[in-house]
Amino acid sequence: MLQDELVRAALEAGADKAAVIDISKVVLSETFRQTCEGNQCGNYGRNWSCPPYTDGDIQKLMAEVKSYRFCLLYQIIGQLEDSFDVEGMMEAGVRLCELGQKLSEKLPELLSLPYLQLSGSCRLCEKCARLSGEPCRFPEKTIRSISGYGIDVYNTTSSTDLKYINGQDTVTNFGIVLFSE
Repeated sequence: MLQDELVRAALEAGADKAAVIDISKVVLSETFRQTCEGNQCGNYGRNWSCPPYTDGDIQKLMAEVKSYRFCLLYQIIGQLEDSFDVEGMMEAGVRLCELGQKLSEKLPELLSLPYLQLSGSCRLCEKCARLSGEPCRFPEKTIRSISGYGIDVYNTTSSTDLKYINGQDTVTNFGIVLFSE
C-alpha cells in the first residue's frame, strides 16, 4: 500500500517517526505566517525557502495545502545537552534538511505529480544566496517552509503517534509531503 511505502521511505531516509493522515486533519492558521513575519527562527527574509519569498499569499497557500488528499508527516527528534543548546537545535535542523533531501529523491518513484514537500528552513547551503542578493543555488532541491504555508504542526500531529514535544532536552522538527495518490 502506498501509504505504508511512504512511511517506510521516510524512516529509511532517517526519520525517527512518520505517519500518513487525511488532509482534513491538517490544521491551518494564518498565525503561523505571522510567526514567520515575527522572525522567531531568524530566517524571515534571509532564506529563499522562507517568507516573504514563499510564492503566493497565505490564503492561496493554505488553499493549495487543502487541494491534496493526504499528508505524510515525518519527524526528527534531536537530543540536546540542555534547553539552551542552540548548536544541538541547529544540528537537528540540518538532519531534517538531509532527511528531506533523501526523501525527495525517492518521491518520484512513489508518487504521481503533483505533490508538495514542506519542512523547516532550507539548510542546503552554509550561507543562503539570499543574504548576498543572489538567486537560489539549488532551486530544484529547495523545500519550502511549513510555517510559511500556515500549517499548525502541533495540532496536526495531535491525531497521530508523533509527538510535538518528546521530553526534556529534546527538539523535534517536522517535514511533510502532501499528495493525492
